[in-house]
Amino acid sequence: MENAHDVEHRLNDLEIKTSFTEDLLDQLNMTIYRQQQQIDSLVLQVAQLRQQSADAGPGGPRNLRDELPPHY
Repeated sequence: MENAHDVEHRLNDLEIKTSFTEDLLDQLNMTIYRQQQQIDSLVLQVAQLRQQSADAGPGGPRNLRDELPPHY
């Protein structure tokens, strides 16, 4: 049977682990938040690029990398 000292020691260890777990959870939440901000920004940039491409139409500026030289 465990004595009061052992129980207190185990409880202390659990409190320490809980504290570290809460800190890790906060860090992970902040990471997810920052990633979502980046995703939102990238989605907006893609939408803007699509709009620019659509506004340019078929006669708009073309990327030379998309065109093959005559000898191909």
